[in-house]
Amino acid sequence: MTDTPLVTPWADPVPPTQSTLRQLMTDEGLDPYSWSNGPFDVYSAHSHSYDKVIYVVQESITFGLPELGKQLALKAGDRLDLPAGVVHDAQVGARGVVCLEAHKD
Repeated sequence: MTDTPLVTPWADPVPPTQSTLRQLMTDEGLDPYSWSNGPFDVYSAHSHSYDKVIYVVQESITFGLPELGKQLALKAGDRLDLPAGVVHDAQVGARGVVCLEAHKD
């Protein structure tokens, strides 16, 4: 993983199922877990000591990168590779969000 967050948009017009995304992650040797939030939930700026991979399963979430002045809007199927130490915040979309997440060593 690089030092810069990377968004990989889902290429297919049909959003993937949770089981499809889980399989993609396990094929990479990742151990994903699911989390969800209600509409418009907010995470304040923070960072992690580990690299993480997040796939949006349903709906949307926008990650803010205050130190870079960027916003990363993700919808169903999109992937975010977030390197350790990157300060980020998040705002859940109007219909909530369901994600799969895994930590990379």
